[in-house]
Amino acid sequence: MAEQDPSAAARFMDLQDPRYAYMFGFLQADGHLSQSTRDRGQLAVEINARDIHILHAFQELTPYYSSITERVRSTNFSTRSHTAIWAVSSLEARSIVNDLGIPYGKKSRTIEPPRVDFSHPDYLRGIIDADGSLGWTAQGFPFLALTSASTAIATYLCHHTKKITGTERTLTRTKRDDVYNICYYKETAQQLAAHLYYPGCLALEHKRANAESIAGWVRPPDMRVCPPRRRWTVPEDLRLLDIGDPAVAADELGRSESACRQRLWRLRTGCGPWPEPGTAVEPHP
Repeated sequence: MAEQDPSAAARFMDLQDPRYAYMFGFLQADGHLSQSTRDRGQLAVEINARDIHILHAFQELTPYYSSITERVRSTNFSTRSHTAIWAVSSLEARSIVNDLGIPYGKKSRTIEPPRVDFSHPDYLRGIIDADGSLGWTAQGFPFLALTSASTAIATYLCHHTKKITGTERTLTRTKRDDVYNICYYKETAQQLAAHLYYPGCLALEHKRANAESIAGWVRPPDMRVCPPRRRWTVPEDLRLLDIGDPAVAADELGRSESACRQRLWRLRTGCGPWPEPGTAVEPHP
């Protein structure tokens, strides 16, 4: 837009609007906010040219002048990389997104969910569209995954997914890249994809198509369902340490002897979290 619409500017980045929640999540994960002297700067995002439709949607949602350009270049991954770039330079627009949680400069570790009310599935879909993936594993199972360096974003995905599907994940950074690789499979991936990619939502077309594709997967009759993982609690840890015998503890705690032996070893060797100091041992019913 060449001219600013005052009423539209007032609504810009209202994160309770599903479209802006998605746009903000996408830009927070894959965009870049830069600044220079005399209040100059730019908010920009560069993506594969096949997804240029989403940049046109961003342009329509932005009541400030913005541009979309394309370029073809050689990279470390491709001899011909065709990308599209959306950019807006308005100080007001940059200030709004900065206040909401897109920092200037490097941001991969510091971004976090907005501190204002926002549309949760749309914001998370923006994050997944920018930094995640969904589709089929080599074995033919549905999956949905996110790679992020941000502890806050990784924690948020796990928390939201547990609310929607009941599936838990333990967060651990990879040793090689020092990032979180969070992946959900089979029915959990189906449930989460259906929740995020609902009919009529703003999304990358190829990921929306993948979400629709995995919705049709049916578990083979001979494929067993693994029960949910039962996490150790502080009272259980303390009782296990107090008993000291995996066989006896297994009977009292209702766990397998091998699980008690492994947990006891982890607690004694420091490979697992110790119970908090001063925590009293609660009797096990």
